Amino acid sequence: MCVVSLKLPHFVLSQFFGFLLLVTFVFSFIRWRHGVAKNGNRRLPPGSMGWPYIGETLSLYTQNPNSFFSRRQRRYGKMFKSHILGCPCVMISSPEVVKIVLVTQSHLFKPTYPTSKEMLIGPQAVFFHQGPYHSHLKKLIQSSFLPSAIKGSVYKIEGIVLNLLPIWENAHTVNTLDEMKKYSYEVAMISVFGNKLEADEMDGLKHLYHCIEKGYNSMPLDFPGTPFKKAMKARKLLNERLRKMIEKRRETEDHGGGLLGVLLGLKGKDQLSDSQIADNIIGVIFAAHDTTASVITWLLKYLHDHPHLLDAVKMEQEVIKCRRLESNRGITWDDTRHMPVTTQVLQETLRIASILSFTFREAVEDVEIEGYLIPRGWKVLPLFRTIHYSSDFFPDPGKFDPSRFEVAPRANTFMPFGNGAHSCPGSELAKLEMLILLHHLTTSFKWEVVGEADGIQYGPFPVPKQGLPIKLHRISEFDAFGA
Repeated sequence: MCVVSLKLPHFVLSQFFGFLLLVTFVFSFIRWRHGVAKNGNRRLPPGSMGWPYIGETLSLYTQNPNSFFSRRQRRYGKMFKSHILGCPCVMISSPEVVKIVLVTQSHLFKPTYPTSKEMLIGPQAVFFHQGPYHSHLKKLIQSSFLPSAIKGSVYKIEGIVLNLLPIWENAHTVNTLDEMKKYSYEVAMISVFGNKLEADEMDGLKHLYHCIEKGYNSMPLDFPGTPFKKAMKARKLLNERLRKMIEKRRETEDHGGGLLGVLLGLKGKDQLSDSQIADNIIGVIFAAHDTTASVITWLLKYLHDHPHLLDAVKMEQEVIKCRRLESNRGITWDDTRHMPVTTQVLQETLRIASILSFTFREAVEDVEIEGYLIPRGWKVLPLFRTIHYSSDFFPDPGKFDPSRFEVAPRANTFMPFGNGAHSCPGSELAKLEMLILLHHLTTSFKWEVVGEADGIQYGPFPVPKQGLPIKLHRISEFDAFGA
């Protein structure tokens, strides 16, 4: 048996592959146009689907998201269609419609994430579910982060701050974002694991989380050497460590407090499997880590850029410091409830930074809202950032003005932690750790931005350029020079 080898000239091969590419593109275009036309007869929202498959993804990720959303809102209104990350979607910037999607008819819109992110966190994490399983887990997680539960963590969080400040002071420069990630990670760990986590255990888990974090926001390429592949390997090792910790605590019946203690304490039909506990522990730490660190980074930048606001915060915190010193005590939960100026600065930071620009939902069936059809399977994106920057609700929205929160904002217009059943359960903890840090930072230090102070980078959350490098100085050092 012989095989005939036929060699074609390179120009013939190139023409052939070019023809195949053209046919594929035309076929995709016809199918895409057919889908648009088919749904177009069913009163889809106005908007552009962009290029076949690519849609408007490049436009969204190569420009300021404020510009992308506002330009389309001006042209199409507060509800428009688009095509992002290979998926047809409807973007919404009406508070009333956002409430429908996230609250009043949330059962029609399931939470959705890219498969790669689900793999890294774990498919049984609360974020990926609806119905009884989600409701049961959400109540358990919330119970660990209610004010009544986190009051006892105030002195622990303060201890973390007091340990970190001298390290930052002695450093030549501090990358604010990186250091705030370390801070928020340590707070998350004590909240999740309670008092039963040794230092070597924390460091080991931290290394694995760092590997997963690098792959979490990378392209999901499952090849050797890629960040995603390394992240998946770290995820497997992390799962093994957590299973051993869970098994050990089950055997000793000493659950150790924290969220893990709550989940291990379930009995009978409510008892969770080891994999369910591990997935939710990993998910909660992820949720409490990056976003909080990003907000604190913006908080320090805005205070640095607005000295009069920094002075107002410092004055408020000095009063609390004097009370502490007179009573020879640390900061208390009650102290953090009496910081109106600082709290308003925090609220304005959450609004103008809008770390959570939008969230993803998916229609589980055809849904009609405001006279428009959202077909089953389409993604729905409530645009928190666009609402936060609407002059209808926040006059002069680009201005950093904490005084606007002297009056409570209109309902469903301020959603830094989301809204509805899938809103962030750890919002109170996040605000608590920010207030405790600001208390000690503003009463003992001044900070200066090193290098370029302006510019934004996305990775994936918007943060000041280069993570906001700063240099800390003790206030007494400035006083000595008459500053």
